[in-house]
Amino acid sequence: MRKSVIIGAAGLAVAGAVAAGGVAVAGNGDDGAASHQYTQAQADAAKKAALEATGGGTVNSVESDTENGATYEVEVTRTDGHTVDVRLDEQYGVVVIEGDSQG
Repeated sequence: MRKSVIIGAAGLAVAGAVAAGGVAVAGNGDDGAASHQYTQAQADAAKKAALEATGGGTVNSVESDTENGATYEVEVTRTDGHTVDVRLDEQYGVVVIEGDSQG
């Protein structure tokens, strides 16, 4: 009996650690599949629009977005080294450009 209680407790501890790890991974800035609901062509168009809006730079990520009425969020590191989030509507028009809050 004592052996099965110890094994059961160890199993719960492992399950808890896995769950906690999942929370840590989910908190890395990527909202998972829900934030990637677009085609490659849409992602490419969003990247192009964001780079035009920022005057160039490097695209770090593209995500589906709903903040400020946006459809896409493109994280761009500008040529001056500052990182911004470019939020675009469904026609790839700029909704807002904000400083990226993720260090």
